[in-house]
Amino acid sequence: MTDQLPTIPLSQTILRGLACKCPRCGVGKLYRGFIDLRPSCENCGLDYAFIDVGDGASVFLIMIAGAIVVGCALVVEIKYQPPFWLHAALWLPLILLTTIAPLRSMKSLLIALQFHHKASEGQLIDRTPK
Repeated sequence: MTDQLPTIPLSQTILRGLACKCPRCGVGKLYRGFIDLRPSCENCGLDYAFIDVGDGASVFLIMIAGAIVVGCALVVEIKYQPPFWLHAALWLPLILLTTIAPLRSMKSLLIALQFHHKASEGQLIDRTPK
């Protein structure tokens, strides 16, 4: 990863991540498509090859959305006891809304935090035996 010249506060890093902007300059766009990353920043030239968030954004969103949707479904089931088709009509759109809509922002937030904390792959330290 390339070193950033000035130290960027964590709050600004979080805002850059949520805005889907370059984690170093905060100006260039991070994505080419919906969740397809650009090869580098169009403004400062930061190479995005260091990015490796894996399934982190998806897992966070699934856990949050699951808690919201299951909680709401339980309340509706206990209070009103609607038929199953109504549950499907209510909760399928909510699942899509709570998982797909914030996916870009959550992924770019994890990318910005990875850049801020200079996270990288773990490496073994070569030690001599005692």
